[in-house]
Amino acid sequence: MDRGGCVFCPFLASVPTRAGRKAGVMMNLWLRCITGPKLQRIHRQPDPNRAEPNRTGPGPGLGGVRQLGWPYQPKALERHTSSILNWASILWSLSYYTSPLLVFYLYRKGYICLSKLVPVGQYTGTLLVLLLAVACLRGIGRWTNPEYVQFITILEETKKNNSPENKKKLASYNFDFRSWPADFRWDEVSSRKGQSPGGVALLKPEPKHRGATDSVLNSVGKLPCQIISYLIANSFGRRMLYPGSVCLLQKAMMPMLNQGQARLVEECGGQRAKLVACDGNDIDTMFVDKRNSQGERGKKLVICCEGNAGFYEVGCVNTPLEVGYSVLGWNHPGFGGSTGVPFPQNEANAMDVVVQYAIHKLGFEMKDIVIYAWSIGGFTATWAAMSYPEVSALVLDASFDDLLPLALKVMPESWRPLVTRTVRHYMNLNNAEQLCKYQGPVLLIRRTKDEIITTTGPEDIMSNRGNYLLLRLLQFRYPKVMTEEGVRAVREWLGASSAIEEASVYSRYEVDDDWCTSVLQSYQTDQTTEFPWTVGEDMTLEGRRQLALFLARKYMRNFDATHCTPLPPYEFQSPWRL
Repeated sequence: MDRGGCVFCPFLASVPTRAGRKAGVMMNLWLRCITGPKLQRIHRQPDPNRAEPNRTGPGPGLGGVRQLGWPYQPKALERHTSSILNWASILWSLSYYTSPLLVFYLYRKGYICLSKLVPVGQYTGTLLVLLLAVACLRGIGRWTNPEYVQFITILEETKKNNSPENKKKLASYNFDFRSWPADFRWDEVSSRKGQSPGGVALLKPEPKHRGATDSVLNSVGKLPCQIISYLIANSFGRRMLYPGSVCLLQKAMMPMLNQGQARLVEECGGQRAKLVACDGNDIDTMFVDKRNSQGERGKKLVICCEGNAGFYEVGCVNTPLEVGYSVLGWNHPGFGGSTGVPFPQNEANAMDVVVQYAIHKLGFEMKDIVIYAWSIGGFTATWAAMSYPEVSALVLDASFDDLLPLALKVMPESWRPLVTRTVRHYMNLNNAEQLCKYQGPVLLIRRTKDEIITTTGPEDIMSNRGNYLLLRLLQFRYPKVMTEEGVRAVREWLGASSAIEEASVYSRYEVDDDWCTSVLQSYQTDQTTEFPWTVGEDMTLEGRRQLALFLARKYMRNFDATHCTPLPPYEFQSPWRL
């Protein structure tokens, strides 16, 4: 044989190298399939120029019907292993919420000792190994599915290069939001870079002044109550106030949420985005742009703040959307794809980055932004109006003035001091106080059959806390009008149980709308427009009553429905402007 060697030796030597490289690529892909997020749906938006793929399963073109998107169809191995892991997740959630009772039971039975804990640890370790094996099998199932392989490849490319082209490709998939790359950060804005990571500014209750010695003794004496208050707020208190943050409820609602998100993306052209707030929480948002399709209304952006069990997928965003406005919805911290817990500070931090995103990323001016809130969303809405006074208007639907009276309603009377401390220190939703800091147009929508924000019952409309929100606002803006007689007239109008009784009160006081308008316009022309106004200072008693009722009807509209009834599009109107 020639000493120069076989001519095939270089080729034969390269075969193991290429095979090894290919094996490494396949192994890397398998690992990515194991650790990759759950894929739920493939979105497709209407595009007449796109050639729809041929599919034998659910998808576009099935049965001659052109579909915009379809649910992801896992193969049998992935479907069964995912089911096992889902049940394990549910059992873990149940054990987490029942852990105090479980630990107490095990302690009473004598199971919390070293001799009993060692076997439990062995069983737990075995179970974790089995679950790891199930996850590996699920990875094989995903690895053999071309749709998932295509998705995970696009996701990895987007993480390496977050370009608009890759973002557009990734937006065609609905998957676990934890793996979604960030689209906007709070510190991207130069004016926000010096802001403390702890959070934005909130209104704080005024501290009570005491002597130094008395203060120390008082603090020591109240320490047990402070500890209990902290535990209540961070355990069942937060979950009672924001049930939408409970994982089990979210799992039960997941099919409905996925359906709502598919509608927003595929039918409305919605754009999902992840925002990072100053506290590190990820905020899940959905933007529907109608600037090019709905005329003047589409140029206005309505930022929607949901209720305590509301999600943008199925929440109040639908009302302004049907009217024709551009809409930006977002989920509370701990809701849907958003991370964190919905305490007031985290809520305000989330709202801040949402507003910044609307201005600096979506390109809306402050004068074209309307803040719209339903129920408990009134806290973040009033905070935004207070912190960004240039916003165009504020609409509050079924909201309240203060959380404390509603919290006292559902707790035992003997707990009153503890409830008061807990609310004021950890859940101080002071909507009325924040609302009075805003100078712009406001519309309050009161549900006449509201069963949630009434302190006695839906039949007692005077116990609706929306009444107190209106009174606080009017008393701040028009103190000379809202004297004792003016407040009494407004209360009588608020107590009307029907539109006929409301009109009867209005006519009995002989309210002249034209006269009231001219008085306010004349004052606005001659005086400063900053509230509070001194209009009504030299007015007769009858004039003040007329003006008080006129202002009450301009600032509040009644909607004959219960708390959770969706607001019809025709009820969503712009606030009154003088």
